[in-house]
Amino acid sequence: MRVLAFCLATVCLLLAGACTAPLAGNAGAAVFPLSSWEFVPPAQLSTACNRQLDAAREYLKTLDTTAVMAVQGGRVLFSEGPLDAVSIVFSVRKSLLSMMYGKYVADGTVDLDRTLADLGIDDLGGLLASERAARLRDLLTARSGVYHAAANGGDDLAFAPARGSQAPGSYFLYNNWDFNAAGTAFEKLTGRSIYRAFADDLAAPLMLEDFNVARHKRSGDSAKSEHLAYPFFLSTRDMARLGYLMLRQGNWRGQQLVPTAWVAQITQPVTTSAQMHPPHVARRGFGYGYLWWLLEEPADSVLSGAYMAWGVHGQYILVIPKRNMVIAHKRQVPVAGNWNPSTVVPGDFLRAARMIATAPCG
Repeated sequence: MRVLAFCLATVCLLLAGACTAPLAGNAGAAVFPLSSWEFVPPAQLSTACNRQLDAAREYLKTLDTTAVMAVQGGRVLFSEGPLDAVSIVFSVRKSLLSMMYGKYVADGTVDLDRTLADLGIDDLGGLLASERAARLRDLLTARSGVYHAAANGGDDLAFAPARGSQAPGSYFLYNNWDFNAAGTAFEKLTGRSIYRAFADDLAAPLMLEDFNVARHKRSGDSAKSEHLAYPFFLSTRDMARLGYLMLRQGNWRGQQLVPTAWVAQITQPVTTSAQMHPPHVARRGFGYGYLWWLLEEPADSVLSGAYMAWGVHGQYILVIPKRNMVIAHKRQVPVAGNWNPSTVVPGDFLRAARMIATAPCG
């Protein structure tokens, strides 16, 4: 069986992505894209399946969606828009960093219980002694208790309690200082830049089609904080590969790129929506793990157990284990130079996702 799997994989490589290879040790259980994705021909789908997918397509046309792609069982079931268009994915970057941490936590390079003081992490004007007691895991779960200004906006710092008022680990606040400092800690502990590590550890083995490491650099206002943001620029089809890696529990064609235990850990709730501060209406129904948003759904929902990366304006990587499915959604920004265009909000995206995920496609 192993010889057969090897031969099939070799033929696939020679055909440059014309077919997909089975998961090593479990032939036929999963397929993976090589140089390109395999699409399921609509003619192979039932009339009922195509009818519901067409309804989802019509609904998406009412939104400001740039592109969307649904992968089921390793093949593209549904797509719309320019899947190769590359643009900034905003806070999706945080979920990518979470994935990257996994191998280094597993091999002991990273100890999540080391504090900012242990790591020598400070900031302009100095952090408080209580803030420097925050652990690395507190940064990854948005519970540091550090309310220093961040180098970039788009968070809830305006609603933060007074500095020093919340013990590390005790209070959730969606705070870019935490996320950016987690990037600094990653680079300090691994000795590698975030982008070089992403290129080597994920982009290369996943064969991302549109990722260009040369385009990437940390950015932000260094007069506010020395911990800069780490923006990512991705295509919808490459977002889907990253989501599919998570769906496959970090395993890509037999290679464990993200430890299975780490995938489980980062997608378990640390904070429920009821525990979030401030209690934003827009975030009701979403818990938070380690830089991943977790859908709070009843057990009989198709989205029960689902989780997602979420970037402002409508960037989503939704993983739906119940349906063996990943849905990647892009709202390309800027629009004609406008960096604050209309948004595809989670509720609208999830309505489309439900339509796709519940389609009777087998």
